[in-house]
Amino acid sequence: MRSANHRHTVPAYLALGCVGAFLSHPAGAVDKTDASADAALDQQASADQIIVNGRYNQDIISPKATAPLINTPRSVAIVSENVIKDTGSATLVEALRTVPGITFGAAEGGNPVGDRPFIRGFDSQGSTYVDGVRDTSAQSREVFAVEQIQVVRGSDSSLGGRGSAGGSLNIITKLPRDRNFVSADLSYGTADYKRITADMNYVLNDSIAFRLAGMWHDQDVAGRDAIWQKRWGIAPSLTIGMQSPTQLTLSWYHLDTEELPDSGLPYLYTIANAPVGFTRSEPAVGNITLADGSRGHVDRDTFYGLEDRDFRKTKTDQFTIRAQHDFGGVTLRNTARYSRNDQSYIYTQPDDSQSNVYNMGRVWRRTNSRYGTVDTLSNQIDLFGKANMGGIEHSFAVGAEFSWEKARRGTFNVTTRHFSPGTTTNGPACSAAQVATYDCTSLFNPNPSDPWVNHVNGDYAATGPITRTTSAQETQNDADTQSIYAFDSISIGKALILNVGARYDDFHSKVTLPVLNGVSPTVSRHDGVFNWQAGAVFKPTSNTSLYASYATSATPPNSLLAEGQDGNGFGTVAATTTPAQTAAAIAALRATAAETLKVERTKSYEIGAKADLFNSHLSLNVALFRTETANARVTGPDNSIQFIGERRIEGVELGFNGEILPKWSVFGGYTYMDAKIVDGGYTALSDASIPAAQRITVLVPSVNTGRQFPQTAKHSFSLWTNVEVLPGLNVGGGAFYMSRVYGGYADNRSVTQNSAGVVTVNPATKVIARSVPSYWRFDARASYDIDKRISLSVNVQNLTDKTYFTQAYSSHYAAIAPGRSAFATLSVKY
Repeated sequence: MRSANHRHTVPAYLALGCVGAFLSHPAGAVDKTDASADAALDQQASADQIIVNGRYNQDIISPKATAPLINTPRSVAIVSENVIKDTGSATLVEALRTVPGITFGAAEGGNPVGDRPFIRGFDSQGSTYVDGVRDTSAQSREVFAVEQIQVVRGSDSSLGGRGSAGGSLNIITKLPRDRNFVSADLSYGTADYKRITADMNYVLNDSIAFRLAGMWHDQDVAGRDAIWQKRWGIAPSLTIGMQSPTQLTLSWYHLDTEELPDSGLPYLYTIANAPVGFTRSEPAVGNITLADGSRGHVDRDTFYGLEDRDFRKTKTDQFTIRAQHDFGGVTLRNTARYSRNDQSYIYTQPDDSQSNVYNMGRVWRRTNSRYGTVDTLSNQIDLFGKANMGGIEHSFAVGAEFSWEKARRGTFNVTTRHFSPGTTTNGPACSAAQVATYDCTSLFNPNPSDPWVNHVNGDYAATGPITRTTSAQETQNDADTQSIYAFDSISIGKALILNVGARYDDFHSKVTLPVLNGVSPTVSRHDGVFNWQAGAVFKPTSNTSLYASYATSATPPNSLLAEGQDGNGFGTVAATTTPAQTAAAIAALRATAAETLKVERTKSYEIGAKADLFNSHLSLNVALFRTETANARVTGPDNSIQFIGERRIEGVELGFNGEILPKWSVFGGYTYMDAKIVDGGYTALSDASIPAAQRITVLVPSVNTGRQFPQTAKHSFSLWTNVEVLPGLNVGGGAFYMSRVYGGYADNRSVTQNSAGVVTVNPATKVIARSVPSYWRFDARASYDIDKRISLSVNVQNLTDKTYFTQAYSSHYAAIAPGRSAFATLSVKY
């Protein structure tokens, strides 16, 4: 337990000390004041970052990228450091909102608050990479040490390995450069927003360079009651051999976060109390009329959690060693990384679909909790370069990857009771006892400062501290992966490029479940997965291309190691009373994992066109795509797990980046997706046994069949633009649109039987679709260069103070976005 005021005790001197060191550092090698030196400083690094004002390099930074972006036969969006800074983004989620076609999923356990991006309708949490190395664990990523974010769309398991049905993210970090510079940004704004970032690069000699990025951040959340966030981070790196063929880079990334997690708002209806017919159950906000006709108002800042109970803390450490040697056109690189991620939280989930909201105007403060660590050790070897064979140019990359992952987790012993009066079982409504002890609260007027205490039994007679589960109650996931891969871009003349790639992964995972009746159950599985991609690029001119491509992806069971929503996980063993029952349950679980579960496979088709216009000042791209999963995990017609589900997404993407006129830059695009669940399998309906009849179960087609993918918007649009209206004075802004997003579906079909055993399937009279409505969001920015080294900017986010929702969970609740906020930033560079 800890007070909300505890957040102010976290020391800020670490980040502030870094900033002080940066700003007080002697100019040394950057003490050149002639015009050419100033011009070099203003370039902010090198030509590989900025080509011209407003036009950022779009090439993919990766040894697996065998061709420039314009010659790559797939849709790729790159969010540059400049776009991240101009938009005022401080986290990965905020930066990705500038890319159309990406939505964010809410969850129940595992990762309810952290990064969970959906690309082309598929959860890409497990397809997130840092400098090309998989970063599996549940976390909330910062951008203070980020150079660019690469969004690769379409099935790409051949690039990254398991998963990646809709696309992947590759986060490129800041590493040493070959010149000296110091920069710092100090921001202050509404909702007590405070942020300091700094970036220093120092060239010790011709061979060695050191870089240090630091960040300290503290804020409340605009438009939300009680919510706050606090974090700090540091990222030092050292490169030896800057100007030589052989280089060694050592880096460490550390991020420490603490926050009061936002529980969002509950949906209004459940299937039990929804109106007859089809109903969209949306979050309860604004003027609400309850079942009894009474009315009330739910403000957008309403928070149902408890500030003295709820918390979330994370800690991330990544240690990387990269060694490479250039043999002259061919480079050998080895990247080794050890990472450790710690996360713990107690998180209020409002309601839990128990009909409290609409029926009674109350919200159950159900708690989800977790603590855990994820340790990863990986080593990746890459050989890449160019070769000419018989007049045909090959740009190739081959490599191998070895990784070991361990995720161990437990829960907190925290209890929120939801009992009917006079009982010790879950009931349909919040009782007076739950209201009196703050396990339930008012829909319209909750108090985050309620004096809640932890009751440890059903009759509220005893209280006790919040404790962690024992080590015997914890679950551990282990995974070993060995992979080999190869890619080649084959240039046949100047007009045709063939792109091929393949990867084989040997993936072995094991789950060690909590001890049950003296037995520690283990379940394991071994999969060999092969994926490939092929594409052709036709170039009418040197700065245009037309392409077509095909790619596959594969998601073996337990891919996320229980660090997110894994639709193909191993499962668990229910509580048993005897050792014989335990042994039988373990045997059944092992048989399911080894024999029943299968690798889910997806294939993607894409055609498109790209063009670099106005002397490469403006890039345009368009893509038509189709993604199919033909063997998704669903319930089969015999009530068993079967891999017969079908999902299909068809759509179009448009993208733009660069200058449309001198000193007028744009970045953004539009995505349309027709995402359908073609076959959602079956749903089991059962009726309790009655005299002279046995209990029966009837399988009916799933309510999901034919409906729009959850967590996927049909239309999305983003635009960020900046124009220099006067020398040194820039104005800009953003417009972002997202159409309706669905979280999940339910209906009230049922089955009954009479005394003669005649079975009747009762058709649905109600169907609900839990969803969040569409929205437009607008941002604005203005900046002024006071001189060559100092500038001042002001960002206003959510300019119209729009109430909108960013995540739709399949049931229970939706995450609400912050309200209008503004902050000013003083930027200094030397």
